[in-house]
Amino acid sequence: MDDSAAQRDLLTALLTRMGLDVVTVSDAAQALFICMMDDGADIRLILSDWQMPGMDGPDFCRSFRKLARDDYAYIILMTSETDRGAKARGLEAGADDFVTRPIDLTELRARINTGRRILDMQEALQHRNHEVRTTLDDLRAIQDATDRDLAEARKLQRAFLPEPHRWMGASELSLRLITSGQIGGDLVGYFPISDDEIGLYSLDVSGHGIASALLTGRLAGLFSWTSRRANIAFRRDGRGVHGPEEVMARLNALMLEEMTSDIYFTAVLAYADTRTGRVRFCQAGHPHPLVRRTTGRVERVGDGGPPVGLLPDIRFDCVETLLAPGDAFLAYSDGLTECADTWGDMLEEEGLMALVSDMPAETEAAVDSIEAALQAHSGINGFEDDISMLLLRHGGVDHADGARAA
Repeated sequence: MDDSAAQRDLLTALLTRMGLDVVTVSDAAQALFICMMDDGADIRLILSDWQMPGMDGPDFCRSFRKLARDDYAYIILMTSETDRGAKARGLEAGADDFVTRPIDLTELRARINTGRRILDMQEALQHRNHEVRTTLDDLRAIQDATDRDLAEARKLQRAFLPEPHRWMGASELSLRLITSGQIGGDLVGYFPISDDEIGLYSLDVSGHGIASALLTGRLAGLFSWTSRRANIAFRRDGRGVHGPEEVMARLNALMLEEMTSDIYFTAVLAYADTRTGRVRFCQAGHPHPLVRRTTGRVERVGDGGPPVGLLPDIRFDCVETLLAPGDAFLAYSDGLTECADTWGDMLEEEGLMALVSDMPAETEAAVDSIEAALQAHSGINGFEDDISMLLLRHGGVDHADGARAA
């Protein structure tokens, strides 16, 4: 862009030899008009004189930069100005480089090549950005599909749980499961053994991902409420159940035979007699169950034991405790005791025992109060691990007979 036809012809010859397609105009207004047309979108490098009739070089730069363009164009101003302030104004107007008159063709060729390298890098960057945007869109679509699948999996996982509150004669039980993510690795539930005895289980699968959730689904099926034949606790002849420690041994063998991953789980499996208050349970690497007496005293029961699915031929033991009428038995996951506040301090077993000591007598209100206390303790942290608990309050023989007579 130059008002001198001779200069335009000279520059056209030079630029053509450099492999560029050249369009020449005599003034800035005509150049802007061409750049606004569809064909002007292909113009990537502009060589403009500073002094032109009607609109000078800096004015052209300002007007050109206001155009809506997808690609960047590199502007070189030709000027006899030697004042640094003038060149600064040209840069502020939108120029990228300068070449001084009288023009040294070697210098001009070098500055044009510099502009071409910058434009090539800019184009390569645009391609990379496009690839990144496309990849991010694909990942976002995959994430959305995964989130939908996880939401459905969460619904299915909730379907594994029996009713959250139930009466067995005069005995009352409630359970609670809160997953820290969309799906979790905790499982709590119960199943009937006889008219007076009920099985209780609390399990915590290692990890928090999809694999852990799949295993909880498998375990939920093995402790089926509706089918004794499918429930691993019942004998094949349907006459009674294996002891809690035998069930854990069977589960351990099953895990080692069928599972090829490093996943394992901890558990408490208890058989509670709702008439006598006798509770037999096996503790397999799970936190110690707590017994709350009617006086408010809280006892830690159980002898520990190894997790399920780590080692073959390990021994699991059975422990008994006796509940008096009004006493409560709590099985829970370590998400309760390891619930941390904003300082990182965990609730610990002592803190949980204090909550259990002060909880209401009714089991549903009791698990509500424990959950509320955990939320208050964690504060803005939320729950970093799954929270699960099952609470049984023993009603007693006389209470049960009275309830049945009524």
